[in-house]
Amino acid sequence: MKKYCLLALVMFVFCGAVYAAQSELVSFQSVTEAQNRIDRIGFNILNSNGIENRTVFDFSIKRIKNAHSRYNNRQIVLYRGLYDRLASDDEVAAVLSHEISHSVDSYKGILRGYFSGLSYSLSPKKYEYKADKIAVDYMVNAGYNPVAFIVVMSKTFPQTRYDWYSKHPLTTRRMMQVYEYIYKKYPEYLANNKYKDNPYYQNFLLASKANRAKFQNKIETNSKKQVKYL
Repeated sequence: MKKYCLLALVMFVFCGAVYAAQSELVSFQSVTEAQNRIDRIGFNILNSNGIENRTVFDFSIKRIKNAHSRYNNRQIVLYRGLYDRLASDDEVAAVLSHEISHSVDSYKGILRGYFSGLSYSLSPKKYEYKADKIAVDYMVNAGYNPVAFIVVMSKTFPQTRYDWYSKHPLTTRRMMQVYEYIYKKYPEYLANNKYKDNPYYQNFLLASKANRAKFQNKIETNSKKQVKYL
């Protein structure tokens, strides 16, 4: 009886290992397709915006829900954990456009931007807000819908409890800054909003009632002051 139990256990473990290996094989087979898509969208953004600073793109199969720009070699990495959540080219373009802004900043400063990473670390929120707005411009110039950036943030960016201990601004504030920027500079994308029924955009509208009320008051009073969003 013990022999049969042991054999069953071995078979169970073996089958599990084979299944896991097959699953990874499938994901590896799709790596080339994902890399080609990222290259196509990324280089379209670079070329459409006349960006002369070299940047390359890398798709990583790590299940990390993130993307980042490496300041030392100007390589943008988009991880599978985030890539799998992106439902359209517009959404991929949103992530890449933000990171391209960081890559462009990495060229600025003395010694070919050697200390650009230090500049970012001293004032990360400033650079994140800047990259968000530039990403909107990059997307529009490359033919992508900038509202998709709000959708991406709504469904994938976590909401920290406090702003002061994170290098990234609160997601609610970032989404509103992007919304305000689109409203002022590219209002046609909100007037003819193809994402109006998207559940993630609908959730943004629900969660941003108080912030949008503040923004509406700014418009009605013609105020030039920057709104302090929640």
